[in-house]
Amino acid sequence: MFTLFVEGGILGMAILTIILLALLLAAWKAPAWIKEIGIIALVGGVIWTLMGIWQMAGIIEASDVPSTVIWGGLRVTVISLFYGLFIYLVSLIIRIFQKPRI
Repeated sequence: MFTLFVEGGILGMAILTIILLALLLAAWKAPAWIKEIGIIALVGGVIWTLMGIWQMAGIIEASDVPSTVIWGGLRVTVISLFYGLFIYLVSLIIRIFQKPRI
């Protein structure tokens, strides 16, 4: 699990982890913010993934890179997107359990 954290980019994954902790804190202290924090995590994962693809495109443009390296880079860039989606899913599950019963 730690290897995925490092491969996904320490800065981006740390920011997403801080957002996850903020989500868990909001579930306890400020339930009205759960949806917004989940969306922030989703957008953060997408932005971090797009930044990785942008860097990858610059390297591919500058040199001749084999396709195996390109696919390995795509695999690594998607890690932060999955983490952001996971945090968003957690926020949706928390919202389901916190909704008032009819």
